[in-house]
Amino acid sequence: MRGPTARAQVSASAIDVRGLRKSYGAHEVVGGIDIEVGEGEIFAFLGPNGAGKTTTVEILEGYRSRNAGEVSVLGEDPAAAGQSWRSRIGLVLQSCTMPAELTVRELVELYAGYYRHPRSSAETIELVGLAEKRDARTTQLSGGQLRRLDVALALIGDPELVFLDEPTTGFDPSARHHAWEVISDLRELGKTIFLTTHYMDEAEALADRVAVIAAGEIVAEGTPETLGGRDHARTDVSFTLSSATTVAELPGELAAAAQLREDGRVHVTALEPARALHTLTGWALEHREQLGDLSVSRPTLEDVYLQLIDANEHPQ
Repeated sequence: MRGPTARAQVSASAIDVRGLRKSYGAHEVVGGIDIEVGEGEIFAFLGPNGAGKTTTVEILEGYRSRNAGEVSVLGEDPAAAGQSWRSRIGLVLQSCTMPAELTVRELVELYAGYYRHPRSSAETIELVGLAEKRDARTTQLSGGQLRRLDVALALIGDPELVFLDEPTTGFDPSARHHAWEVISDLRELGKTIFLTTHYMDEAEALADRVAVIAAGEIVAEGTPETLGGRDHARTDVSFTLSSATTVAELPGELAAAAQLREDGRVHVTALEPARALHTLTGWALEHREQLGDLSVSRPTLEDVYLQLIDANEHPQ
């Protein structure tokens, strides 16, 4: 997996959406959104249930009509695209029922027959980590292995664009991290990935860019590091004091900003964390204070996401 300094270099647009709207009767589910996803990019689309996320994705996949707006996916309008266009995309849905009588190899080879220029079945099975299970029937696979098989079936046609709809829901931590490695490998193959997930750590680990949809509108977009102004957010400095020391004894500017919380830790919210730490540690050394469990943290992606959703649901 790549770190923040090694994000994909994006070129032309694989997905270009302008003014997309979708209504059911008088209820507008998607309210004029814009989305752009570059070729070779992993794009995470986040939002609570009922926000319009699934409707948007189904329009991009060509399975649902729209009321207004312009949509281009791999250079074509999904609403009018034909079979040749569909062979260029791969889908991993939230759930999929596998034929019980087929083995992993047989099922992948069956799907390969649907495409003019499929990937090698053996290489595809190897890519998703199922080489040792190639001759196992689908009923013998664990939930995580079935999900890997889902990915293999989405990749066998060698698509340019892959839609991953909550690909690791229900996985244990080990299986999730293996799935992340598979998704990162897709980036190395030059695939464009459109990812929906409820796991913020997943979006942070994988995505080049993130967009958050709430009540049918895009409320924030950016890299995982900058979403919602996260890179400029105040930092939390927390620690414990000895029983003989009170918060009031901290240096003036820190004492004014400090809060002693129920867990017994002192929290200082700092706009300039380096300066706050310099003042705090200098004071601690002078007064021989240990500053137990000293930690420095900025808002997580999940913190920012929840703030964005809460601000939309409870506007001032």
